[in-house]
Amino acid sequence: MQNSEQWCVVAPPMRCPLDIIFVVDESGTMGPRNFANVKSFLSRLVSRLDIDSGKTRVGLVTFGDDVGTVYNLSAYTSVSSFQSAIMLVRHAGGTTNMAAAFEYVRKTMLTSAAGDRSNVSNVVVVITDGASDSPSATRVS
Repeated sequence: MQNSEQWCVVAPPMRCPLDIIFVVDESGTMGPRNFANVKSFLSRLVSRLDIDSGKTRVGLVTFGDDVGTVYNLSAYTSVSSFQSAIMLVRHAGGTTNMAAAFEYVRKTMLTSAAGDRSNVSNVVVVITDGASDSPSATRVS
């Protein structure tokens, strides 16, 4: 059996302007081990983004009982500084309050005060291990 890493295709770095917000579950069901895997995945993923040139901005929101760690879109201007910040995030546990995270992203992160650029597309990436504690509050109508 061959190593699965041999089958991975590495895409070229993204060079289009984007504002990307990662919304990461830090609930108790995620657990410290899976949370560490998510941080490692994010670190590898952002290495493929064009952050250093300023074309791509990245932000991070964690959620458990409430919104946890927040890095605004204007907080980090290099891949290495964002990767270092990711590694500093600690697993907090708690419930899976996606509604609070989504509301925070909508009302706070997607604003010029948080570094959002009106002339650039927004991408919100949600990483979770399960369902929201309040499905009706996170349902898209």
